[in-house]
Amino acid sequence: MSNPVTYQLANSPITAHAFSQNKLVICPNTNEAQLYEQGGSNWNLTASLKGHDKVITSIDIAPNTNRIVTCSQDRNAYVWTQEGGIWKPGLVLLRINRAATYVRWSPKEDKFAVASGARCIAVCYFEEDNDWWASKHLKKPIRSTVLSIDWHPNNVLLAAGSADCKARVFSSFIKGLDKKPAPSVWGDKLPFNTVCAEFSDGRGGWVQSVAFSPSGDAIAFAGHDSAINVAYPSPDGNHAVLTIQTSTLPFRTLIWANERQIIAGGFDCAPLLIETSNGQDWRLAGSLDVKREKVYAASSVLSRFKAMDSRGQADQDTDLTTTHQNTIIEIRPHAGTRDNVTQFSTCALDGKVAIWDFDPSQLSTDFAGLKL
Repeated sequence: MSNPVTYQLANSPITAHAFSQNKLVICPNTNEAQLYEQGGSNWNLTASLKGHDKVITSIDIAPNTNRIVTCSQDRNAYVWTQEGGIWKPGLVLLRINRAATYVRWSPKEDKFAVASGARCIAVCYFEEDNDWWASKHLKKPIRSTVLSIDWHPNNVLLAAGSADCKARVFSSFIKGLDKKPAPSVWGDKLPFNTVCAEFSDGRGGWVQSVAFSPSGDAIAFAGHDSAINVAYPSPDGNHAVLTIQTSTLPFRTLIWANERQIIAGGFDCAPLLIETSNGQDWRLAGSLDVKREKVYAASSVLSRFKAMDSRGQADQDTDLTTTHQNTIIEIRPHAGTRDNVTQFSTCALDGKVAIWDFDPSQLSTDFAGLKL
């Protein structure tokens, strides 16, 4: 796999990012979101979205309607629209009493969901009469902070992972806004707040990330127990959960590249590939990061002795051989389609955003001689 294109956009951690055509929005772990536009091979800062009182926790862009949504520890969310070249915030009535943790636009971009520490998910939709975004809450049976969410392709079902070690699928059907979805493996009667399924790997790890497969017929979720789980629903309630246990550090984020491959990242500072050949036997294939060779500067015996004498230790090189030098916080599709991702992007606590090429045919050759 070729080396990714990396951009050092901040000297502080980047806790969230989102791409849309020639736009990039990041949060440098502050109460402001920074908007960049691409000029040649560089990204130029064009605007700062100011309005939150505390650290922004998540960002998403609606590419078709050109709207940006942000949520923050200040328990608020804003929908930013461009008017006369200036980005202005729109009012969102979240009605939560704890921090907002995660936000995502629905596939049709007519609503968005905000996860929170208030043990609920706010599903927001626009009310033209009042010119604000109202919300309805998904509550039961969530028992702790919701850490991640993902939308089903049908624009109604919503997957959520939370700190109560559960991954759940809810119906977010809003009467008068959504059309009745076609029957699926998740059910056919889907009034608001219907719990279509609940999953756990039984190991007790917080569910840090959750994602629907491209078809929407399965979900994958990553726990703080260093495991990746793939869940397949069953009409009789006997859902199948396949657990891929790894010897890596815990994962923070994952996406589906296609129906048979998942890309995950976290505290190992490198994106990892999980794949299957038959839809049942999932395995950790390896790292997608090309390891860099460390170059050591030549030093004399005398200089090394002086270092040991003055500091009590030999010279230490703390640089990692991975592209990112700290935890990967977020992985997002960058190019391709939902069922065939050709590029993905990552942001990490080292202040870098990286864009990676993804070619499954090339990966089979790269991993042919790999042993884990």
